[in-house]
Parts: sequence; structure tokens; C-alpha cells
Amino acid sequence: MPSVSSTAHDAAPPRGPLYAIGALSLAAASFLIWLIYFKGRAEGPEWVSSLPAANAAFNSMSALCLLGGYVNIRRRNRATHKKFMLAATAFSALFLVSYIVYHSYHGDTHFPGQGWVRPAYFALLISHIGLSMVALPLIFTTLFFSLTGRFKFHRQVARWTFPIWMYVSVTGVLVFFVLRAYTGA
Repeated sequence: MPSVSSTAHDAAPPRGPLYAIGALSLAAASFLIWLIYFKGRAEGPEWVSSLPAANAAFNSMSALCLLGGYVNIRRRNRATHKKFMLAATAFSALFLVSYIVYHSYHGDTHFPGQGWVRPAYFALLISHIGLSMVALPLIFTTLFFSLTGRFKFHRQVARWTFPIWMYVSVTGVLVFFVLRAYTGA
């Protein structure tokens, strides 16, 4: 017979935290859209120009930690999996803070490339941005289920979260290098 605590965690998850995650994710996406496309540029300190490279490094570290977490959960090494996933979350959080700081000064980055690279770049960028908006609530939800011991739901959501989060992390690095190649910035 299952214990009371495992039965409680197998029941439907509480809706309140999931609604809060949805609202927070929507607010974050709305803020970023305003910041990048409507706020405009502002004069910033010199070090702000180094933030895109830092963002690419944070995304790279997040992707490596995601891979480490995936490998360790497949090996059923839950403690190491948890450490990797919390590190991936920390690197993604550092990315988000750095991204906000950069775009609070810089605004939108225009892509000057022409020819075949232009539609290829925008396909990459649009998929990256669209899936990043999907990734945020998935990451929060996956973490919520894990940290509250709802591992059945954690596994179900993580099956979607992992590939989307990995894609967003890797394509973030690719966007940086394509922009660097065409803008020199």
C-alpha cells in the first residue's frame, strides 16, 4: 500500500503555483518584448558591450549542465542530476540578468546580412525566441515538481523541457556567433 505522502504527490498538482508560473512567465516575456523593441537605446558603460559574449558563455554552460544532468538521470544518479540541473538553472538565470542589462542599454540588434543567410538567420532567431518563451514556464514547472517531490509530474514535464531548453541554449550561442560574424560586435 502506498504511503500517504507518495499518494499526495501522485494526485493532481496544485493549480495555484502553476497559474503563478504562467503569470510570471507571461510578465517576463512581455517585459522583454517591451525592453528590446519599444524602450529604445540608452547610453551605457563600456563594459555593456562585453555582455553578448558573456551571454553566449552562460548559454554554453547551461547546455553543458543540461547534458550532464541528462546523462546522470539516465544512469539513475539522481543527486548528481540535481546538481547539474540546478547549475543549468543558475547559468540560465545569469544569462537572463545579463541579457536584461544588455538590452536595457542596447535595444534591438539589427542583422545586416543579405542573401541566403538572412532568412536562415531569422528562422534560427524566431525559433530561438519562440521556444525561449515556451521554455521559461516549462523550466519553472519542472523545477517546481522536482523541488516539491512530485517526481511523476516532473518526469512528464521534463521530457518536453529538456529538448526545448537545450535547443534554446544552443541556438542562443549560434545567434551570437552569426551576429558576431555579420556585425563584428
